Amino acid sequence: MTAIHSLVPWLDATAPSMFIKNHTWVWPTCQVLHFFGLIMLFGNVGLLDLRILGLMKELPARPLNQFVRWGVFGFGFSFLTGLIFFVGQPTQYMGSTPFYIKLSLIALAGLNVGAFYATGMFRRVEALGPGDDAPVFAKCIAAASLSLWIGVMYCGRMLTFLGKAF
Repeated sequence: MTAIHSLVPWLDATAPSMFIKNHTWVWPTCQVLHFFGLIMLFGNVGLLDLRILGLMKELPARPLNQFVRWGVFGFGFSFLTGLIFFVGQPTQYMGSTPFYIKLSLIALAGLNVGAFYATGMFRRVEALGPGDDAPVFAKCIAAASLSLWIGVMYCGRMLTFLGKAF
C-alpha cells in the first residue's frame, strides 16, 4: 500500500490533475456523467436481478438480459468518471475509508458477475419463461448483486461525509 501512497503526490501534481482542479466545469460534468452511468448500471442490471428474485415473473428473463449490455456501458461511464475524480483529488481519496470499501464492493460485484457467467447460470436464467422461478443459486447471485451495488452507491455518497475525504 505504501507504493500507491508514494504515487499520490506525483499524481496530484500532474497536468491532468491540474486541469481537473483548475477548470470548475470538469467536476460537476463528471458527477452528472457518473450518476448517469450508475443509473444505467443499476437500472438495467437491477431489473434483471429483480426478475431473478421473483418480481415481474410474468416476464420472460431473456429480453431483460439483453439490457445488461447497457449496464456494462453504464459501469464503463462510471469507471471513467471515477478515475477522473481520483486523478483530480488523489489525496482526498487515499485517506478515505469509504473509498476503500467502495473499491472492495466493486471488486466483489465483479466476482459476482463472473460467477453468474462462469457457472453458466446466465443460460439457465435466459431460459426462464413467464412464470418460471429462477434457481436458488441465481437468486443468491441476484441478491448479492443488488446488495453490492447499493453498497457501492452508499459508499460513494458517504465519501463527502465520512473519513478524511473532502
